Amino acid sequence: MRGAVMYAAGDVRIENVPDPRIEEPTDAVIRVTRACICGSDLWPYQSLKESDGARVMGHEAIGVVEDVGREVRTVKVGDVVVMPFAFSDGTCMFCEHGLQTECVHGGFFGNTEVPGAQSEAVRIPQADGTLYVLPVAEDDALMPSLLTLSDVLGTGHHAAVVAKVGPGKSVAVVGDGAVGLCGVIAANRLGAEQIILMGRHEVRTQLGRDFGATGVVSERGREAVERVLQMTDGYGVDAVLECVGLDQSMETAIEIARPGGAVGRVGVPQHELMPGAQPSFYKNLTIGGGPAPVRAYIDELLPDILDGRIEPGRVFDRTVDLDGVPEGYRAMNDRESIKVLVKPW
Repeated sequence: MRGAVMYAAGDVRIENVPDPRIEEPTDAVIRVTRACICGSDLWPYQSLKESDGARVMGHEAIGVVEDVGREVRTVKVGDVVVMPFAFSDGTCMFCEHGLQTECVHGGFFGNTEVPGAQSEAVRIPQADGTLYVLPVAEDDALMPSLLTLSDVLGTGHHAAVVAKVGPGKSVAVVGDGAVGLCGVIAANRLGAEQIILMGRHEVRTQLGRDFGATGVVSERGREAVERVLQMTDGYGVDAVLECVGLDQSMETAIEIARPGGAVGRVGVPQHELMPGAQPSFYKNLTIGGGPAPVRAYIDELLPDILDGRIEPGRVFDRTVDLDGVPEGYRAMNDRESIKVLVKPW
């Protein structure tokens, strides 16, 4: 089969790669019908070294089950399924508490050990706990929105949950990428009264307004902090969704949170240490987050997609086939595209 292989920073090639097969009795194999490029894929696109090892990229997918191991019980051949970005057994103590990204038998797709889904097919470890059967046909018009359940919608929702977003709360979303935009959707769903989207790209911030943002802050650094304070009577917001992962974005998140507020971190950190230890301490902030257990959130989010109450699929502004994946990486890296949808077939 063919897949998108990243060899080093800026070097993505479409090549023939080994066909996936059942390796463990808990595995499944799916034919990928929709995949996409994630903002977090851009970090290795900018920094991967050849010595780190080539890998088939991609951790978000919808597909059709083509084969299952003898111990798989909850999915069958022919099912249309969504593949969350992490695999999990669904039975360990962390899975039972809705934290599948900490599963003791889990892991992530798109690395040197577990090939990813920017390919024609992919092996799914721990299929019973990972895959979620969708009540639609593989060519359903809602596919772009359903695909966001594999990562960005659930990740934005996770940030909102960790930041304790609720009715009447004031919220700031740091970052206007797909996760940040889905964070706006999440804050709006959860009843926030004020939603400030922090971003500089007009096309993205307009989409954020469509999703429910009540204001936009395009400044950065100290100027951005001052603008948010002006918009919140000098106090800052109740909840901050940090959807970037850089030191500056985390510093901003801490500075714009009001005393006693909360920060939900879902931007993959690009630095070892978290900034803002003293300010966050003296402001009594709650800071949490991490890889979102998106599998746990599908039951809650799926009905809103099926009923048309939310349209997270609008974050996809470019569609490519497999041959177009390298160009898709370039477009996202150069901020020409918010998020690229991939149709392998």
